[in-house]
Amino acid sequence: MRLLHTSDWHLGRSFHRVGMLGAQRDFVGHLVATVREHAVDAVVVAGDVYDRAVPPLAAVELFDDALHRLAALGVPTVMISGNHDSARRLGVGAGLIGRAGVHLRTDPAGCGEPVLLDDAHGPVAFYGLPYLEPALVKAEFGVDRPGHEAVLGAAMDRVRADLAGRPPGTRSVVLAHAFVTGGEPSDSERDITVGGVAAVPVGVFDGVDYVALGHLHGCQTLTDRVRYSGSPLPYSFSEAAHRKSMWLVDLGADGSVTAERLDCPVPRPLARIRGTLEELLADPELARHEEAWVEATLTDPVRPADPMARLAARFPHTLSLLFDPGRTEDDPALSYARRLAGRSDQEIAEDFVAHVRGTGPDGAERAVLRDAFDAVRAEETVREVAR
Repeated sequence: MRLLHTSDWHLGRSFHRVGMLGAQRDFVGHLVATVREHAVDAVVVAGDVYDRAVPPLAAVELFDDALHRLAALGVPTVMISGNHDSARRLGVGAGLIGRAGVHLRTDPAGCGEPVLLDDAHGPVAFYGLPYLEPALVKAEFGVDRPGHEAVLGAAMDRVRADLAGRPPGTRSVVLAHAFVTGGEPSDSERDITVGGVAAVPVGVFDGVDYVALGHLHGCQTLTDRVRYSGSPLPYSFSEAAHRKSMWLVDLGADGSVTAERLDCPVPRPLARIRGTLEELLADPELARHEEAWVEATLTDPVRPADPMARLAARFPHTLSLLFDPGRTEDDPALSYARRLAGRSDQEIAEDFVAHVRGTGPDGAERAVLRDAFDAVRAEETVREVAR
C-alpha cells in the first residue's frame, strides 16, 4: 500500500504578516497532483490542519476544497486533529464525511478503533491518535498524573490490544501529533510542555508498522518506521534551512517500509543575513538573497538611521529586522529577550525566585510552579477549544 504522509498545514496562518493562503492553496493543488501522479493508495494528515481553534472563513473554505478534491480522486484520506486545531470543531460531520472516504479522527476515545483499508495483500489498520492534552484526557485513559508519555502510552496500549485481535498479517499505521524524543524543533511550534517535559520516547510506538507524526515542522526520520513529514510551508525563519516535503511511503505485504521524500512548492526562499548595515548593502555574496524573504540581524555598535528602508532598497522582501551589537554576556545592556532565549517558563520562574530570595526553590516549590504552569496551559486549551 502506497501512503502519502503530510501534516501541519496550519491553514490560515501568516508568515511575519505576509498572508500564506495563496501558497497554501498551491500546496493543496500540489498534494492532489502528487496523489494522482504517484498512484497513492491513502493520504495521512497528522494534525494541525488549521492554525487556530477558530480559523478564518477563507481557511475553512480551502480545507473544504481540499476534502472535495481528495474525495473526487477516490483515494481514502485519514486525518487527525493537532494541538492547534479544535478537535470538536474539526470533527463535526466526521461520520458523514467518512462516507466520502475522508476519515477524521479527533476523539481520544476512538484511539483503538482503526480505519480499515485493503490492498491486494490484505487489510491495513489506520489508528488516529489526535493530539492528547494530558490534563484533559487523563480520565479517559485512567492515568494518575497527566503527562504526554503516560497518555500516549495508554493510547498505544489500546492500539496494540485491538491489533492483537485482528487476523494475522494485518498491517498497521498510526497517526500521532506529539513531540517525540530525537525530533528537532523550530521556533514556530506551540509549546506543549507538561510537568517540565514535552517529549515522549520513540519506544512508545513499538509494535506497529509505520508511525506518521505531526507537530514538528522539520521533515525528519526518527527510525525507519517513525517519521515526521514536517510542515509543507515555512512559518518562521528558524525553518530557513528546512527542505519542505512529504513522505511517499510504500508499506510492503510483510509490513516492511520504504520511504521517499517529495518536495513541496516553495513560494519564496528564506534567508537569514547578519552584519553591519553597510556590509549587508555592499556584500556581493548576498545578491542571491535579493528576492528572498529576509531576516536581517544588524551588528552595528550604534543603531543606524532608517535601517529598514535602506535594507528594503536592496532586499525588498525584508520581513524581520533584529539588532545584535555584539555585547559580552556580562554587559548590562544585553537584551532581556536574549538572556531568556531557550529557557522554559519554569526555568525563568525559578531564576526569578532565586533573584528575589537569594536561593532557588526547593523540590516542593518547583512542583508547585510546575503544577501552576500546567494548570494555566490546560485552562487556555479549554478556553480556546470552547470558543
